[in-house]
Amino acid sequence: MDIISDTNIFLAVALDEPEKDSIIQLTSESNAIAPEILPYEIGNALTAMVKRKQLTRDEALSAFDAASSIPVRLVSVDIQRALKLAFDYNIYAYDAYFLQCANHLSIPLITLDKRMKKVAYDLNIEVME
Repeated sequence: MDIISDTNIFLAVALDEPEKDSIIQLTSESNAIAPEILPYEIGNALTAMVKRKQLTRDEALSAFDAASSIPVRLVSVDIQRALKLAFDYNIYAYDAYFLQCANHLSIPLITLDKRMKKVAYDLNIEVME
């Protein structure tokens, strides 16, 4: 089964967060798909964590390598439609890219973001939990 995987899913696995085991269990039989911005968003999140002193530079670089080793198919995004979702639901465009992909491809979404889950439910997107 194909699923749209949010950035926080990759980070939780790469950073060995408490949710890692349940994420692996939920996705073990799935093919991860994400918008083509995924590597850039991972990099941005990691630099923010270094700035907030949650990670060292070396830990962030190691986490990027770990996240990059997770198999994922990157897909293009209809940015115009994603922006409309972002405006309609008052969410960030980055979140809307994942929602737009899930909606367009008619496949489930996995995310740790509560707001994104709520919007997904409103859009009748299946959320894996």
